[in-house]
Amino acid sequence: MKQICILFLVLFTRYTYSQQTITYNATDGISVTADFYEAKSSDQFIILFHQAGWSRGEYKEIAPKLNALGYNCLAVDQRSGGAVNGVQNETNAVAKKKGKKTEFVDAFQDLEASIAYVKNTYKPKKLIIWGSSYSSSLVLKYAGEHPDSLDGVLSFSPGEYFEDKKFITKSAKHIKIPVFITSAQNEKKSWASIYEAIPSDKKQSFRPKTKGNHGSRALWAKFSDHEEYWKAVKIFLKTI
Repeated sequence: MKQICILFLVLFTRYTYSQQTITYNATDGISVTADFYEAKSSDQFIILFHQAGWSRGEYKEIAPKLNALGYNCLAVDQRSGGAVNGVQNETNAVAKKKGKKTEFVDAFQDLEASIAYVKNTYKPKKLIIWGSSYSSSLVLKYAGEHPDSLDGVLSFSPGEYFEDKKFITKSAKHIKIPVFITSAQNEKKSWASIYEAIPSDKKQSFRPKTKGNHGSRALWAKFSDHEEYWKAVKIFLKTI
């Protein structure tokens, strides 16, 4: 019985995390809201960006699992979004109230602010950025524009979702760090040219054998193929 209790304590400790909602400013003064999921005694960090029409709530289930893998996480509300999993996008609400634009491209400054905030506040030894749908394109853009500032990038269902249909591909040509791209089974045509443009020999891609799902929600436990996605993610993270 004592051994069982010790094992339970070890497992429980491994999967515990603390969550705190924080705010910081983008360069145009808009207050950005994010949830900080702390993995105790870790100097590794993943910043999580949501898909269109959603909020930081996309990562309510995902972030604690990343904590268990040893990563602190910051799940960010970008100004282009709405609500999901009962979590309202506060950054979007502030931006609208102040009359700011909330198109996909306008959210890039929220990515920049979030990365700067994490670097200045937590000073992580390892920093990874992660995007979903439109933000998965923006994280690739950032990685290309700042090729020496990150340790890795994960992109769930990227594409050229902008007026300039080579907006992301042009930046992808300059990515040096490890890159992971995944999507639903039928979405490869949306990101194939972007992936091809990435010169890094550390890039990986994954498509499920099943239909799969768009964006980071592919990792939600409600979907029967979520473990296949998680396996691919874990394999990639081990290479960074």
